[in-house]
Amino acid sequence: MTIKTTFSVLLVLFSLSVAAQKTQVQIARNALGKLQSAIVAGQDSKKQIIIIGEGIKATELAKKDRRTKNWPETWAISAYLTSYLALIDENDQSSEQSFSAATESIDSAKTYDKYQDNSNLINAALLNVTIKKQDKGNAAYNAGDYVTAYAYLKEVSDFFPKDSTLAINTALAAQNIRSYDNALVYFKRAKDNGVKNPVLFQSLANLYAGKFDTENAIKTLQEGLKLNPYNTFITYDYINILLDNEHYAEASQVIENSLKVENRNKLLFYLYGYLQQVNGNNATAELAYKRALGLDQNYYDALYQLGLAYINTANEQLKSNQKDHVENFTASMNRAEFTLLQAHEINPNDKSAIQLLIDIYTRKNRLDKVQELKRKLQEF
Repeated sequence: MTIKTTFSVLLVLFSLSVAAQKTQVQIARNALGKLQSAIVAGQDSKKQIIIIGEGIKATELAKKDRRTKNWPETWAISAYLTSYLALIDENDQSSEQSFSAATESIDSAKTYDKYQDNSNLINAALLNVTIKKQDKGNAAYNAGDYVTAYAYLKEVSDFFPKDSTLAINTALAAQNIRSYDNALVYFKRAKDNGVKNPVLFQSLANLYAGKFDTENAIKTLQEGLKLNPYNTFITYDYINILLDNEHYAEASQVIENSLKVENRNKLLFYLYGYLQQVNGNNATAELAYKRALGLDQNYYDALYQLGLAYINTANEQLKSNQKDHVENFTASMNRAEFTLLQAHEINPNDKSAIQLLIDIYTRKNRLDKVQELKRKLQEF
């Protein structure tokens, strides 16, 4: 064979090699087009998987070829096909394999696509992978694997920052692993996105309170009440945090306004009584507790505080200069005894009520009762 003939053969072989390389990428392109048509036509997943298989086979061959293995298009098509397969494949094991392959292909496609010619395809693949991560995150959450759930849902929420439901689910996962700072971030994201659900504001306020950030906790509950006027649960939390931080004037105003709307709410009457009692207005406190007991005669907390209010009133009467102060003292102590016995009957294991009864019987010189109640305390 002459040198000229040899050169011609090599040239033909080289041309065949290039054609084969281009053919694999072309097959992948064609598969991509056929898949899009199948999706639009509403073909079932089995037919779509067959088409995807053809495309993936072509991209795998193109990846092994030294001339096309670094083409961004090779990896971009691979990324899209494997990411879509991960979504529609009902077999968990093969779906997981496709998910891993898609993740790797996306990274390679980004590396090679320096001029972003394949950005639409890469972004579509990234969207598919993100949706798969959401599925994996939800599955992990339902299985109680909150660490894995948070890892996936965080990525998805950061990808879709305006999705309020995702933000809430991410926050709940973070809460379950006691990552309270992160829970705060994602609950706040949901709030900033316009979520009005009362539970969201309660959760945010509790997280702020746990960080001893009382100012933001109160501010959050105020925002919640503006969006959910007179919501019972936000109102209770708001009143309680005001009382805990000795904002008595504000708490009183909130309770009074709420009672105008909910005049058959035993807890509001109880809280109003407690507030009055803290401020030394025992007579008003007694009236409020009685209103609460009028709605629920077995309301233990109201009975206990009413008994304590009677004792406070008795102590005030004992110091009084009125002629009948002794009779008034005795009457108030009798009321306290009767009320606290009711409370003790409802909750016989509460030490505080037993101790108050011991104090009352000690004053009345009923030593038999004192010894009986002390024995009960020793049993605890």
